[in-house]
Amino acid sequence: VQFVESGGGVVQPGGSLRLTCTASGFAFSRNSICWHRQAEGKGFEWVSRVASYYDTYYQDSVKGRFTISRDNVKNTTYLQMNSLRLEDTGVYYCTKNCDPVTRGPGTQVIVSA
Repeated sequence: VQFVESGGGVVQPGGSLRLTCTASGFAFSRNSICWHRQAEGKGFEWVSRVASYYDTYYQDSVKGRFTISRDNVKNTTYLQMNSLRLEDTGVYYCTKNCDPVTRGPGTQVIVSA
C-alpha cells in the first residue's frame, strides 16, 4: 500500500485548498479511503472518509466546509477544503480503510493570518 499526498500550502483564514492523494499497491476501488490530520503536538485525527460505494463521512468540525471525493480510474482521492480555520493547520494524510499504518508522507497545511 502506498499513498502520495499533495496540495498543501499556506493559506489565510477563510481560504481554500484542494488536497490530492494518489494510491497504489492495492485494489483502490474496493476500499474506503480516509483523510486524517495531525497538528503539532497533537494526536492523529480522523477527518473524512469516502467509502467504496461513494458514501461520504465527515468529522463534525469540517462538515459543510470540506468535501471528499474519489476517482477510481485515477486511483485518486481529493479533499476540497473551504472556509479554512486556524485550527485546520496540520499535516494531512490519507489511509486505506482509515488504518493509520497505511498513511503516506502527508502534506502540510498551514492556515495563518
